[in-house]
Amino acid sequence: MQAAIKTLIVDDEAIARQVLWEKLELIPEIKIVGEAANGKEALHKIMNLQPDLVFLDLQMPDMGGFEVIQSLSGTHLPVVVIVTAFHQHAIKAFDAGAIDYLLKPVREERLQKSIERAKTLIGKPREIARDLARIASMSDAPASAAQPQPQKLVGRIGREYYLLENDEIVALQAEGELVWIITAKGRLLASQTLRAIEGQLHPASFQRVHRGAIVNVKHVRKMSALSSSRWLLTLSNDLQLVVSKRQAHNVRRVLHW
Repeated sequence: MQAAIKTLIVDDEAIARQVLWEKLELIPEIKIVGEAANGKEALHKIMNLQPDLVFLDLQMPDMGGFEVIQSLSGTHLPVVVIVTAFHQHAIKAFDAGAIDYLLKPVREERLQKSIERAKTLIGKPREIARDLARIASMSDAPASAAQPQPQKLVGRIGREYYLLENDEIVALQAEGELVWIITAKGRLLASQTLRAIEGQLHPASFQRVHRGAIVNVKHVRKMSALSSSRWLLTLSNDLQLVVSKRQAHNVRRVLHW
């Protein structure tokens, strides 16, 4: 038999938690392990209860749902389903980002679909981390129904996964089959190929310098000529990268040098 899905409900409205609790109790594979009334309590319970699935309200005082997601890390990341009262037109932004959400008031058939989707992710930390990155990247979109923001990247240290803002990234380097995300604090192992990551980065902020490296142009501190067509970049963390002849023109254009 499939193990019960440990589930946490997070909403600042007691009646909303009660309604969702009652609907979830009717689903045999769900085991409700707790509830939280705010973001800080949610983080505490996620850490201690280690739920498989979290139904997370977005609009809460002090710490909203997006802030909760951005604060998550560790070896047991839960699948998150957004629960929101946003107007239908704003939900288009979520649809564009392929994010699972429930619109209040929650309908039973839609709830069941979310649980079925969650079942396909449980036990797959890399896929869960990518899903959380997609949700976190939508933090500015719902209010304006704007296009999705550049997706946050997923980095791994050991068995722990982290969601990284584009501005935190100094560079990305490929070493054989591995891709490293380099930040001011160190290196994290990426969960995708360099080519796949390149498509998620903001084109005005990131530039490929050679086949195996991409830099955040905001972190370039010095560009030194090695020859008429070869350059050496020094980044904010003192990392140095040689620009290939093929990319030299593009790098100089982006940096306005």
